[in-house]
Amino acid sequence: MTPLLQAEAITKRFGATLALDALDLAIGEGEFFALLGGSGSGKSTLLRIIAGFEAPDAGRLLLDGRDIGATPPWARPVNMMFQSYALFPHMSVADNVAYGLRRAGVKRAEAEARIAAALEMVGLGGFGRRRPHELSGGQKQRVALARSLVMRPRLLLLDEPLGALDANLRERTGFELRALQRETGAAFVMVTHDQEEALALADRVALLDGGRVAQVGPPRAIYERPASRFAARFLGAANVLEGRATAAGFESEEAGATFAGDLPPGTVAVALRPERIRIAAAAEGPNTARGVVEDVAFRGDDSLLLVRLSGGAMLRVAHAEEDGAPPGRGAAVSLAWDAASVVALAS
Repeated sequence: MTPLLQAEAITKRFGATLALDALDLAIGEGEFFALLGGSGSGKSTLLRIIAGFEAPDAGRLLLDGRDIGATPPWARPVNMMFQSYALFPHMSVADNVAYGLRRAGVKRAEAEARIAAALEMVGLGGFGRRRPHELSGGQKQRVALARSLVMRPRLLLLDEPLGALDANLRERTGFELRALQRETGAAFVMVTHDQEEALALADRVALLDGGRVAQVGPPRAIYERPASRFAARFLGAANVLEGRATAAGFESEEAGATFAGDLPPGTVAVALRPERIRIAAAAEGPNTARGVVEDVAFRGDDSLLLVRLSGGAMLRVAHAEEDGAPPGRGAAVSLAWDAASVVALAS
């Protein structure tokens, strides 16, 4: 991967609050990259520093190997699409898209051609004369995207780009964003708190926690092999079970079970995804447990069972509809899982 943008030990404080803590990160040329985290994780602060709207207290931000810390926002080959879209209500769609071109002094004929191309790219050809109040939420988002893309940035920053859309429109727009990113060849950096959005769209995901990168990698890799308790719980709400490594495997008193698999000797916790657990005829040997169903929630393709294990821990179990009706509340169940589904956690 050729690095386009590199953050080196970026630190940012707001009063007594440490927003970014010596954060290191590299984003590749032409990559769709997601900054994922909860409120206060530092993802939006990092986005604003990349855009030039905030200055770090320490560290360096390199674009193509050049420090851009002192470069003002308008002089960076970077554009940002704000969560609110920030459209000018008194301007037409075409004038909104043209705003950056006019400030950059692009000649009228070239500007008109680029505006028309950008609107066609986002599926709004013929909408140039409309005003923002005449558009739906999804159309407003496309205008904001066209206004960013018309500047032909090397790097496009997206602040919760799908957050204001309903579920059906979010999915469709997400695919369109992905297609646009491939078509333009620009690197997209998206901030989101929605793990499904990040996993579905990004080439790589950086999971932020407390101003640091907790884990970074391709979506499937960080989902299937979380590195820490935090990553396991945040991504897919995995079951995290405490215990100790023994000659027999990993023994968890709270689960009343022994986990066997390729686990390092010093393992102190393991993660187990709800969808990797199945209801078994009997619970005998390692990678099995017994428990009682405390609650059941129907979710469409599956049902989520909350199973209280014999050791006292609560286990989330995804029961597929194709496996028949789920056991009801109060039912005693035996559970089993494959050794490959047990993930050792480093912290």
